[in-house]
Amino acid sequence: MEPNIVEYLKTPPTSAELSNIIKLLGVDIRDIIRTKESEYKEVGADNKSLSDSELLSILVSTPKLIERPIVINRNKAAIGRPPENVLSIL
Repeated sequence: MEPNIVEYLKTPPTSAELSNIIKLLGVDIRDIIRTKESEYKEVGADNKSLSDSELLSILVSTPKLIERPIVINRNKAAIGRPPENVLSIL
């Protein structure tokens, strides 16, 4: 298998792409947010009253907050932490 590596800091996903990735992962948007980054509080992502749409906009504009790596294989996706998570979609 030859991976297609997307450097999301250089080419962040669009709102539609990120929304699709979240659907493929089958998780809540908050499950892919890196809460330990300083930007988490700086951009207000820690605000529990934000809608999914608002959080999506934050992640698109601040891609450093997106959990990584995310591996996508056809119509399945997995967060690669721990790396063994990826085995379920290969």
